[in-house]
Amino acid sequence: RVNPRIRIAIVDDHALMRAGFRAILSAHADIEIVGEGASGEEALALVRENKPDVLLLDISMPGMSGLECTRHLAGC
Repeated sequence: RVNPRIRIAIVDDHALMRAGFRAILSAHADIEIVGEGASGEEALALVRENKPDVLLLDISMPGMSGLECTRHLAGC
């Protein structure tokens, strides 16, 4: 039986942080990075378009914060 891959989107306003997370997570065969973004607005689009299983989201970003983005995604 084949194990399904965990689909992850990474959102952080610092490119170096995204690259670090990507490097760590890409080393695992059961993880697929389905998208990256630098803002809460980009996170919302990534979730709509790619439907990741996990959203790795920075809390503090310019514009829409990660907390505000989470509220939008949760429908609050």
